[in-house]
Amino acid sequence: MNKKFLFLVLIPVSVSFTQWKNTTFPAELNIQPFTANFLEARMGAAYLFDPGKLRLDIGTTHDIIHLDSDKKTLSFGADFFTYTRLRKQNNFKFPVETIDYMFGINFGYKITEINKRDFGLRLRISHISAHLVDGLYDADSTKWKDGMQPFVYSREFIELFPYYRISGIRTYIGLTYLFHTLPADFKKIIFQIGVEYFIEYLKTESFTPFVAYDLKLSGYSKYQATNSLNAGIKFGNPQSRGFSLLFSYISGRNVHGELYDLNEHYFTFGFNLDI
Repeated sequence: MNKKFLFLVLIPVSVSFTQWKNTTFPAELNIQPFTANFLEARMGAAYLFDPGKLRLDIGTTHDIIHLDSDKKTLSFGADFFTYTRLRKQNNFKFPVETIDYMFGINFGYKITEINKRDFGLRLRISHISAHLVDGLYDADSTKWKDGMQPFVYSREFIELFPYYRISGIRTYIGLTYLFHTLPADFKKIIFQIGVEYFIEYLKTESFTPFVAYDLKLSGYSKYQATNSLNAGIKFGNPQSRGFSLLFSYISGRNVHGELYDLNEHYFTFGFNLDI
């Protein structure tokens, strides 16, 4: 009796699975990076006006497999990227002060509806480590500049970002759980909300204007808000690869792990080769 029941259950499951179309190494991402969320794979650079620094982003995210059925897409992929702070000097020199590495895997689920609507979620399991670099080291005095001292900074986390998009507007919430951190006194939960708007009625054949905002609540002794506001233009399909020019305003904790206890408020201007 049990074998018969199991047989009846497995038949529809196996039939349902065969209805999914398998695509390995697809050209497009299932879930596009969230525009104002800082922890996204980027390839670009930005000038930080008030501190007079440069930020360099080098990395990528790629989907390895897509499973498609009707209007649903499941995906599995990987993330590898760095974000770096540099200091500008004469003779076109840019000493590197600090660098953060992030890598991990991601899973996506998206349902595409009519009338330019889709909704879904992205799950990431990732690791971040941060390091001071020789741009902050004074070789003559054999000391780190500004009283800095390198320390071990790392975090492993799992995050979930459900979202909803309609007519160029995508809203999302984010929930991150840090299951291991060094230093150990970080708050274990990070909360986020955000929205991005690709303004379709101002769209031309060449580019689309956009604005985006992200609010993150995190902390190491108490919760503190970090705000990221972006505005710019994107050349290419708003929901695909392209090239963006953008202004940003960032307010809150420093985004680099070795500088996590510093508060900063600054404007940036930069570019990004959208993945």
